[in-house]
Amino acid sequence: MTTIIGGGIAGIALAAALARAQHKVSLFERRDAENSGGGGAFLFLDQRGHDALIGLGVDIAELHAASHAITGLDYRNSAGVKSARPDAGHRFWLRRNLIAVLTRFLDGSGAEVHRGAAITGLTVSDSAGLLHLDGGESIAIADGLIIGADGIDSAVRAHLEPARRPTYSGDVVLYGMTTTRLNLETVPDVLHFYAEVGPEGPGSTFGHVWSPADDTTALWFLRIPRSPLERDDLGLRPVDEWATTILDAAPNNRQLLETLLSHTDSIHVSNARDVLLDNAAQPAGRTLLIGDADHAITPAAGIGARDAAEDAHAVFQAIRADSDPAAAMTARRTQILTDRANARRTTPRPRP
Repeated sequence: MTTIIGGGIAGIALAAALARAQHKVSLFERRDAENSGGGGAFLFLDQRGHDALIGLGVDIAELHAASHAITGLDYRNSAGVKSARPDAGHRFWLRRNLIAVLTRFLDGSGAEVHRGAAITGLTVSDSAGLLHLDGGESIAIADGLIIGADGIDSAVRAHLEPARRPTYSGDVVLYGMTTTRLNLETVPDVLHFYAEVGPEGPGSTFGHVWSPADDTTALWFLRIPRSPLERDDLGLRPVDEWATTILDAAPNNRQLLETLLSHTDSIHVSNARDVLLDNAAQPAGRTLLIGDADHAITPAAGIGARDAAEDAHAVFQAIRADSDPAAAMTARRTQILTDRANARRTTPRPRP
């Protein structure tokens, strides 16, 4: 039996793939079915991420039907730096739509699914385990692999590595989505980035994408470097609370943002955080971490969903081949660190 804690991208995809391959799987997710879309607003997933999901058995036609292709990425900043590149199979997703596709993949797979089960801790020995719920009760779990896919505030990571906590990466991130389709002056189906650069260094970064497709609204985000917000100020907020701050933070895109804001009712607000792999314990034993639970990275990187999908695929392959899932995650960490180092070398740098 494989016990998976967390029903986000990595957890659902892995549970469904294992169950469809005739492995016994039990999945615990803190949200109920009505709220299973999860946090966040939208995300971008490249070809590698889609290939991982397809390798797990998710239907490519369903993936494409629920998302929209991006034809390129464009970067500019207020210091005059410009760069553009063709996309790498990127598609933009409403997060709830991706979770819906994966949930349909899970349905009928044979996985044992427990929704509304908020796991706050666990007790594990070589032959037994207990999951502790937020109501005080505990659930005994069968001997076998335990996988923590429970996100950036992972209870499983707190059990395994209590000192490895999320760290604030320096930005508050605002996600917006217009309530109607817009025809903007920028190139459609391109992910546009614009970074403000001041005398003291980088400032905010504004991004947006839109499509002339009839069923597509404009998606936009803004990263603002500042101190972190209190918990009560996070989540879904009325756009009017932030409108002035948004316009002040992105003066070179004021007209475009005024258009977007006038067609946006609410925004999702979050503190960008990382879970660093520096000094992380080596994956070993019967309890493993995958996805954001192990190596969350700021949304600025745009790779969190891909990393989650590739983790799930790597662990699935290891279990199916009767090899070591811990070794698979060790290899994944090496790949992740290599990818991030390469990205740092190729990211455009602002000129003073």
